[in-house]
Amino acid sequence: MEKLIESTTAYKIICADRQRGKLSHSYMLHFADPKNLRAALKIFACGFFGATGSLLSRISSESYSDFRIYPAEGGKITADGVAEIIEDSALRPLEGDKKLYVITDFDSASALVQNKLLKTLEEPLAGIHFLLGVTSLAPVLDTVKSRVKLLEIPPFSQSEIEQALERAGKNEQNAAAAASCNGILGAAQNMVSGGWFKEIRAAAREICFNTDVAQINALAEKYGETKYKKELLSEMQNVYFSALTKKTECGLHPHTVIYALGELDKANRDIKFNAFFRGLLYDFMLKVIRENDRWLKLQA
Repeated sequence: MEKLIESTTAYKIICADRQRGKLSHSYMLHFADPKNLRAALKIFACGFFGATGSLLSRISSESYSDFRIYPAEGGKITADGVAEIIEDSALRPLEGDKKLYVITDFDSASALVQNKLLKTLEEPLAGIHFLLGVTSLAPVLDTVKSRVKLLEIPPFSQSEIEQALERAGKNEQNAAAAASCNGILGAAQNMVSGGWFKEIRAAAREICFNTDVAQINALAEKYGETKYKKELLSEMQNVYFSALTKKTECGLHPHTVIYALGELDKANRDIKFNAFFRGLLYDFMLKVIRENDRWLKLQA
């Protein structure tokens, strides 16, 4: 994982900013890998501080006093959490000359929470810096985007993913996972581990490739209560990307697939603001089928 992240242009940018003494007050890391976002942010924090030795391990274990990561593992950033960050950011760094606040899954924050942080992002005190992690830019307010320096990690190559999997351990599924994960390491890791991901993958394909209006309600009922809502939407994106790039036969017009990807961006935004997931799936499938019917009629 570290080797992959450290090879990215985004990581090299934050390291170069540090070396030139030109660190921005606020950064946003866009990394479409929910499984590995928190770990990636900690690697970027090490690059921010130029961490080596014990400092590197303290950041990794989240025990360095000038490095604060929010929320707690598995939590969601809230108004109270942001209030705590704002209050704490008024205090000077304890061990060095700069302090870094990291917020993971910032795209899950409500508009109220995002707005609450605006002034602090724009005018932090000297030595105070922010790193916001998102898996999707769609739910992030434009006012927030305008106040941060954007760092983007694009999908990795198949060979990069396979090498990362091999470094983690030999597995006969590594090559197949690398070939079908669309450049997302977390997706490949899930494929190799099997279990719940196989169910999510099957669900994504069933939803994405359904062209029968009569089946929409049943599918929405079947998958509307899943615990893995975010993972299902992410895998649906992978399915559509694969259909586009590999020209997989899926029963959908190519323009419909492009349309579906746009609708998935909206779905990712809506689910982060607590949308009714069963209804979200129903509306999504209905829109995609109608769009596909439109293109097929134009093609006839």
